[in-house]
Amino acid sequence: MKKIYLLFLLFSLSLLGQNANPFAVEASVLRGNILPHTEDMHHLVNGHPQGFMLSFIKKTDGSKEWHRAYNYPDYGGYFLYQDFKSQPLGQNYAAGVFYNFHFWKRRLQFRLSQGIGYSTNPYDKVDNSKNKAFGNQWMANTNFGLTYTAPPLFNAVSLQAGLLFTHYSNGRVVSPNSGINTYVLNLGMHYDFAEDFKRKADTTTVQKSYKEPIRYNVVFRTGINESPIINSGQYPFYHIGFYADKRINRKSALQLGAELFLTKSIEEYINYYSVAYPEDGIDSDTDYRRIGIFIGHELIINKISIEAQLGYYAYQPFKKDIAIYDRVGMKYRLSDKLFVGFSLKTHLFLAEALEIGIGYRI
Repeated sequence: MKKIYLLFLLFSLSLLGQNANPFAVEASVLRGNILPHTEDMHHLVNGHPQGFMLSFIKKTDGSKEWHRAYNYPDYGGYFLYQDFKSQPLGQNYAAGVFYNFHFWKRRLQFRLSQGIGYSTNPYDKVDNSKNKAFGNQWMANTNFGLTYTAPPLFNAVSLQAGLLFTHYSNGRVVSPNSGINTYVLNLGMHYDFAEDFKRKADTTTVQKSYKEPIRYNVVFRTGINESPIINSGQYPFYHIGFYADKRINRKSALQLGAELFLTKSIEEYINYYSVAYPEDGIDSDTDYRRIGIFIGHELIINKISIEAQLGYYAYQPFKKDIAIYDRVGMKYRLSDKLFVGFSLKTHLFLAEALEIGIGYRI
């Protein structure tokens, strides 16, 4: 790990003197702790996870309205490596995209990132039965963190320090899938290729009101998942939602709605449970369908929005999951009415489904 980090530093320094452009790079080393969110996770915590993160950054210049609305954020791609210091967990690699939002005279930045992770040591019934965190090698990776960037030491090189939260989960596409959450301290270096980078100050922008009347949305989400029983098989799910949204300003819209969950793996789980645990009195004909009501918030950036929803099962005959669920995801507007999205539905820290969706806004 140290050799890769040093090579990246040498590569970055070799680019000193290139023509100015709106790009930057960051390299950070990481060390922290695992957050054991279930009882079967404690035996996996054997040390302090270590790793590094490399980020390739594109600055916004003010040429678009959303640049100015969000105080000229950055966006780009990242590569993340983590060694969990636990033989059953092994190491994870991840790559994806991010946004950096700046505060406090651009010394403080909040990062939100989403990508794809790869595990070197997933669950195996024979060789690695202790790893209940990763049921397969490929999974989703979500990170968010807060970083302070010090004034430049020389030229365009600055030191950074902050806290980063990382999460890996396959959305129970395959069981087991407890997932892994870590919080780590990051220490690193920021190199800015453009010391003389100038942002465009558009003085002709006309103030616009973004308030809208209540609009109505229909959304269809689908994918495959497996019940908590390992090797019970993957089945499709169909989540159909209807909700109203009210945009209240440039950045925010509030949501209120209901949805129907048709999750076929739960139907199979009910059949299994009625036979395996007859003492619990679960009938094999128990309805697997669920109806939820939810509230939500949409953070509107440009054509991309970040959604967060909190729901409650108003109808849930099979009660193996808690009655509260939540969803986080990203939505991309193809037009004023049509949108697509990707989201993760969980019960607190336990993922149930990775959803791919399409919706229509009336």
